[in-house]
Amino acid sequence: MRPIPEIVATQKSFFRSQKTKDVSDRISLLKAFKVEIIANEEAILNALHQDFRKSGFEAYLSEFGLVISQLNLAIKNLKQWTKPQRIPASLLTFPSKDFIYKEPYGTVLIIAPWNYPFLLALEPLIMAIAAGNTVVLKPSELTKQTSKIITQIIKNVFEESQAISIEGGVETSTALLAEKWDYIFFTGSTKVGKIVAEAAAKHLTPVTLELGGKSPCIIDNTVNLKLVARRLIWGKLLNGGQTCIAPDYIIVKTEIKERLIIALKTEIIKRYGENPETSPDFPRIINQKNTKRLAALLESEKIVYGGVIKEEDCYVSPTLIDNPSLSSPIMQEEIFGPILPIIPYQNQEDIEHIIWNLDKPLSLYVFSENKTFIKSVLDKFSFGGGVINDTLIHFGNDKLPFGGVGASGIGNYHGEYGFYAFSNLKPIVKRGLWFDPTFRYAPYQSKLKLLKKVFKYFG
Repeated sequence: MRPIPEIVATQKSFFRSQKTKDVSDRISLLKAFKVEIIANEEAILNALHQDFRKSGFEAYLSEFGLVISQLNLAIKNLKQWTKPQRIPASLLTFPSKDFIYKEPYGTVLIIAPWNYPFLLALEPLIMAIAAGNTVVLKPSELTKQTSKIITQIIKNVFEESQAISIEGGVETSTALLAEKWDYIFFTGSTKVGKIVAEAAAKHLTPVTLELGGKSPCIIDNTVNLKLVARRLIWGKLLNGGQTCIAPDYIIVKTEIKERLIIALKTEIIKRYGENPETSPDFPRIINQKNTKRLAALLESEKIVYGGVIKEEDCYVSPTLIDNPSLSSPIMQEEIFGPILPIIPYQNQEDIEHIIWNLDKPLSLYVFSENKTFIKSVLDKFSFGGGVINDTLIHFGNDKLPFGGVGASGIGNYHGEYGFYAFSNLKPIVKRGLWFDPTFRYAPYQSKLKLLKKVFKYFG
């Protein structure tokens, strides 16, 4: 492969040629991309199984199917998305017609994570291409099989001047961040997000940072615990708990805590058996390093279910923790695994004490039939996005923006919002030539009083 500076220079030159701005060409590329991905469906699902031991159903549900749906959405709507948007003109600029043009940023760097290595690499790439950019994609080095097939698929569809996948470790990411980009899109941890933001700041490069954090799940005493357990265990254990929007910990009304624990245990056994290690539907942790990290989080905690760890197999069983200290390691960092702390609360002040002492989360979930309680939670706490009486499903609606706030992220994307994430919105005013009032021109003597009236009535 050519040196990174040379690749970036080639893409910048190609972008300046204006060839990426042809909407028909973009649609043709996306159609070809879709054909290539579908042709490699089995290989993609196999790669995800090799990297995570992820079942075909889960891989299709949470990665492959969502990528195809984003391609279908972009192909169907791109002509409409790219049209200049007519905006009502201001009387202060009469006569005029006002528009918002959507232009691509230019040469984009996308750094993808390992937890959903196919989806979170290709969804932003699809929308970056749809918006008319060129793309350098850095897939995760931790998911070698998936990254390998992503690189090959992109190579089969795109010229290197349009889009390229560059594999490698930290040194590759460092080299890429040293370049001057027109836009950077990063998905990963808050820790690495700060490094990306620092590198972008050197060139004043705009960024989208899709990060994470400790996403709470609040449960009051008005709910059907059997249904809550079913939806909660699905959301927590999808991808082995390695989901940035997974419920990170539970805050439950004290009087139903023990019954909730029983319901959660029952649901885990129902879905994954008495020994989840043998279940074909329960994924593994990405590597031994992360397995050891999860094992360390369990030290000195009260385990009420699970706690089985096999480092050599990267296996961590579904685990429930009873009432950990808020100062414990398990409550100070995002868990990113199949471990679920359960903390009781008596009143809303208890909930506030927990959530307000942590950074703003990427997601928040509340299970309740009390409309007043739900409203107070949604109004009081700041978070990226959330769900009432379920988990994760807000990501499944491409009409909703997806992103964090504060330490959990900057910017959002998803569906049409993804197209806008990779587009510069350029306001244009087309002024008429047939009328030109002299009021704004000097000399200004005796015009101030009239100016104030104009702003009062028309500003």
